[in-house]
Order: sequence, then C-alpha cells, then structure tokens
Amino acid sequence: MSASSSAPAGTSRTARGVKPVLARAALALGALALLGAVASGLGARLGLWPFRDGFQILRYAAYGGAGAAVLSLVALAWPRGTRSRKSPLYALLALVLGCASLAYPVYLYHIGQTVPRIHDITTDVENPPAFVAIAALRIGAENPSAYAGGATAEAQREAYPEIKPLHLAAAPADVFKAALAAARGLGWEVAAAVPAEGRIEATATSFWYGFKDDVVIRIAADGQGTRVDMRSESRVGRSDFGVNARRVAAFLAALKGRVAGG
Repeated sequence: MSASSSAPAGTSRTARGVKPVLARAALALGALALLGAVASGLGARLGLWPFRDGFQILRYAAYGGAGAAVLSLVALAWPRGTRSRKSPLYALLALVLGCASLAYPVYLYHIGQTVPRIHDITTDVENPPAFVAIAALRIGAENPSAYAGGATAEAQREAYPEIKPLHLAAAPADVFKAALAAARGLGWEVAAAVPAEGRIEATATSFWYGFKDDVVIRIAADGQGTRVDMRSESRVGRSDFGVNARRVAAFLAALKGRVAGG
C-alpha cells in the first residue's frame, strides 16, 4: 500500500520538476534567437557577412523564436511545482523574446507576398530621371543604373498607381531649395545638387542592414508652376519590399508640405 502510493507521488514530483527546465530552455532559446535577429542586420551593415547571409541568419532566428514561443507555452501550461515560482516569469519573458524574434521576419514575408519583385521606382516610367553623379558610385552594383522599363514599369503601374509626378504652383527655384532641404532633412547623403539642371542626387542608407538606395530628383518648369519627378533604386536585391515606393511617396508629400508652408 505504501509502496504503491509513493510511486505516483514520485512521478508527480518529477513532472513538476520539468517546468523550470522548460522555462529556462525557452528563455535561453528566445534570447539567442533575438540576438541572432539583431546581429543578422548589424553584421551585414558592418561588412561581417553579405546581406543574403544576414537574411539566412534572420531565418534561423525566426525558427528559434518560434521554438522559444512554443516551449514557453508548454512551460506555462505545465503543472506548477513547489520550487517553480519563477518559472512562469521566465516562460512569459521567453514568449516575449520569441515573438520579438519572429516579428520582423514575418513582416518581411508578408510584404514580400504583397508587393512586386522590383527595385526601381519612378514617377515617370516613360522618361525616368537619370543618374549622373551617382552613376559612378553604382559601377559594379548588382542592379544597373539604367532603367529597365517594360515589365518593371508595368509592375509599378499595377502595384503603385499613386506614384505620379508632383505638380506645384511655385517657381522651380523655390521648389529646388525646398527639395534639397527635404532630402537633407531625411538624412540622405546628397551627391549632387545642380540648380541649373533642376537635378538632385542622393543616397539613402537603411539603419539595420545598411542597404543603399539611390535617389534622383528632376525639377522643371511646368506652365506657371513646377513639375517634380523622382526615381529611387536599390543597389542590390531583386525586391525592395516596397521601400522605394514608400520613399518616393513620403518625399513628395514632405516636399508638397514644405512648399505649401512657404
């Protein structure tokens, strides 16, 4: 009687002892996954590995984050033992770290499924602004400076019909000054500013992976006002995950606000 009753009790103590192990394992895996997710981009920016290797590290970090989240849920559901008071806290923290590791990869996957696989956006697909000063900086880049047109233009028209030239009721000289100030205000590295040609060229560098996207702005008289065209192209990568379209839209909106505000 005594021996048979002690077996279940021993088994119960063993089962309860699993909870702290699960919680700590989930926490360690979550921390490692988040570290990998952050390092994937920073390492690429610092030149420690190519950006594609960084994306691969990010993928593994997402797997680790998913594993940490699952382990944390198991730990939370596991029967609580007398010595596992900190285990729920560890499991909750692991769940947060796991979800944080998953957030950016899931976001990229979602965006990648909803935008076209292009990396060159312009307000004028028939006669896009051309790179002049920046053309030399793009020598050897994965993506050429010349506008591809054709399928790229058609994909842009379908996905981003709102990307159009900006017409302003202001003199070209005033618009040029406002555009240059807007570009610098966005933290872009200005490579050329030629008022006589109405041309501004600049480079935008992403914070995390250090991707460089080049921008050229064309400002020209248009009747009594001014027409502004813009082009933004990534140096590497087949898809830009919609970054260039968002950059063009944001810049033109900022420019319009600056000109309207005087």
